[in-house]
Amino acid sequence: MATPAQAPATPPTTDPVDRWLARRSLINRANSQHSTGPRTEPGKQRSSLNALRHGLTARTAVLPTEDPEAYQRHIQQFLDEYQPATATETQLVHEIANTAWRLNRIPFLEAELLSAGLLSNAPSPHTLIPQLATLGLHGSRLSRQFQKTVEQLRDIQEERRRLERRKLTEAAELFLRHQHKGLPWEPAEFVSDQPGFVFSKEQIERHARKLVRQNPAFYASAAHYSAT
Repeated sequence: MATPAQAPATPPTTDPVDRWLARRSLINRANSQHSTGPRTEPGKQRSSLNALRHGLTARTAVLPTEDPEAYQRHIQQFLDEYQPATATETQLVHEIANTAWRLNRIPFLEAELLSAGLLSNAPSPHTLIPQLATLGLHGSRLSRQFQKTVEQLRDIQEERRRLERRKLTEAAELFLRHQHKGLPWEPAEFVSDQPGFVFSKEQIERHARKLVRQNPAFYASAAHYSAT
């Protein structure tokens, strides 16, 4: 019977990645018993920058070796594509762009890793397997994160657009009722009670004409309103 001080035996495996991960797990557990973490401020800074070796889990998306202007162009492409209209949508677009930026880095990291292995005359490609496996895991995680955020953004934007269409229709129908009664009406009378949606008079009149064209029988009471 094993005593508490004895570590459980590592299951035998022939897979080099599994063997490497198992060894690292045992070493990390042993080291964690003695490590209290960095205590000095320089030590803490070095620890916080460890993730910058590949930058796939770093807080900042752009590494010191990367071009900030290229990153800004990258961000702008996503802003142009998704056209966020709220702070939440803008935040999600930035998350999507940052995730894509990290994903795009992985092929270069793999190429650098393989190049370094060849230059160092590595005796076997198995020596690169753990690092390549780690990059693969990061790639899978980032891909899932990218897809999830895109779907979340699309759902939020679709709900906003649906509500926007409904509010615009309400404004257009109110405009038609005022027209039918010969009463003056300004969009501010509607917008003041509908925060978050601001429509111009031209937008409302254009949508009113569209409603009349699509369903003339329903809007028969406003038949005198020009549908051209």
